[in-house]
Amino acid sequence: MKVCQKFFVAQLDHVGGNFLTITEKYEGSSENLKIPIKDCGISNHSEGSRSWKDRHKTPGKRLKNLMVVRWPRLLNPTQLSQIIRQQKNPLTAIEIFNEAKSKYPTYRHNGPVYATLINILGSSGRFYEMKQVIEEMKQDSCECKDTVFASVFKTYAKAGLLDDAVSLFKSLPEFNCVNWTASFNALLQILIDESKLETFYQLLMEKSFGWEVKSKIGSLNLLMDAFCRINRSDLALQVFREMDHNCCYPDRESYKILMRGLCQDGRLNEATHLLYAMLWRISQKGCGEDIVIYRTLLDSLCDNGQVNEAVEVLGKVLRKGLKAPKSRSKLKDLDQLRDSEDTRHAKLLINEALTRGAIPSLASYTSMATDLYSEGKIYEANKLLDEMREQGFRPTLRIYEAKVAALCRAQRVEEAGKVIEEEMLKKDCVPNSQVYNIVVKGFCAEGKLDLALRFLEKMDRQKGCAPDKETFGVIVDGLCGVGKFVEAGKILEKMLSRSYWPRGGTFSGLITGLCSINRTYEAVVWLEQMISQGNVPESSIWSALVASVISSSEMDRVQIGLLDQLSGTAC
Repeated sequence: MKVCQKFFVAQLDHVGGNFLTITEKYEGSSENLKIPIKDCGISNHSEGSRSWKDRHKTPGKRLKNLMVVRWPRLLNPTQLSQIIRQQKNPLTAIEIFNEAKSKYPTYRHNGPVYATLINILGSSGRFYEMKQVIEEMKQDSCECKDTVFASVFKTYAKAGLLDDAVSLFKSLPEFNCVNWTASFNALLQILIDESKLETFYQLLMEKSFGWEVKSKIGSLNLLMDAFCRINRSDLALQVFREMDHNCCYPDRESYKILMRGLCQDGRLNEATHLLYAMLWRISQKGCGEDIVIYRTLLDSLCDNGQVNEAVEVLGKVLRKGLKAPKSRSKLKDLDQLRDSEDTRHAKLLINEALTRGAIPSLASYTSMATDLYSEGKIYEANKLLDEMREQGFRPTLRIYEAKVAALCRAQRVEEAGKVIEEEMLKKDCVPNSQVYNIVVKGFCAEGKLDLALRFLEKMDRQKGCAPDKETFGVIVDGLCGVGKFVEAGKILEKMLSRSYWPRGGTFSGLITGLCSINRTYEAVVWLEQMISQGNVPESSIWSALVASVISSSEMDRVQIGLLDQLSGTAC
């Protein structure tokens, strides 16, 4: 059997030096891969004077070689959005976007088309091109939704470009966007998470009172949350008291944020008065969802050794807040806890009294269970789930998602997997992609990649439940980390088939890894895929490819080929 010999040769073309050519040579045949030098990290100063539209115009043959676009007889924005989403290369998506107007003189882009392209460019890390598209959207004056900017702000934040996000928000008056509420609150939340409180406060004072922000309660809640995070619940309380003067009325989230902040700062007297005000203002109908807020204060009183005060407050909560029947508002067991030092037992009994005192409802159980899981109190939450089932209620998907997340945070990922297999699937509760993604990422974090792949297969078999981009990326990086580069390539193929663009580092790790195990052909294929998506290979990738080729069995032929090319370029 004759083995097909193949090797690779790289050269810079002599006409203008615009392309780097990689030649894949076989016995008797060869195939060339021409890569623009701008994709190889080589600067070309003549490009700088050209506009982004000129740089991404379809140069005829180039686009046809990459793909064939089936243009409809009449084009509408929905069709163009679908065509753009199908592209693997974000730069090709830009070319098609620009070509549409020249092919159809009466066609005009609308907000959803711009949003589609902006999302593609942002997710692939093409921030320069994304800014240019946003600028064109402004020049077109087409109506755009607030959610587009909220998504861009989050993209900037992930890339560490917070100043660009703030600058874009300040330029919103130049866009045809009449409602800034979602983007304003999204940016404020990002500033809080990044501890940029000075910028947060400046934006809040400048923009929250304009007509573009339709609802101010969300931004004021974020301001209270910001103060509570730096242990200044006194300032949060001041904001709360001034809401009425700003024509705002506190909602349930307002009370929840402030109650948590006051209790964390040990301001239990103000917290108690806040709870009584809540009983009068928003809990008059006995809503079970308020249990979480009540429990925050009652647990804090017990932790502070004020069990008697907690019992007294609980009595008022049962009578006035939860509208519990007299038979359920009796506190015989709790009366025995007065002056008790066993705070843990007291808290358990108080939690039971809250759930039993309220009129049993799915909302009250869900609110209580998710809150316990978010605090890492898995034992107490599991006990509540047992009681919930005894009352005839089936745990909701939201509860299971909170339980799985709590187990993964506690590094009990295998138990989280059993929740899906034994508690959900066997009891007719279909897991969604969020639940699966949490578990798969948990297995990857603990290095249990075989289990991660098994649950990934379960997701693929379940209709309407697909892994997200981050999940695929985590698995590919995890497999590369343990040297399973071939398996990583298969997962990356699935990722690309779902139109998810991997980050450049994912490609780099896979290509370098394949070179290290002498899988040069696969490495070059992935290099071509990387470049076709507009990613610029790092110098380390070229070094790894050269080292892999030289160490292969065709060493002598490759060396001759490389020497010939080097001598040719030197002349």
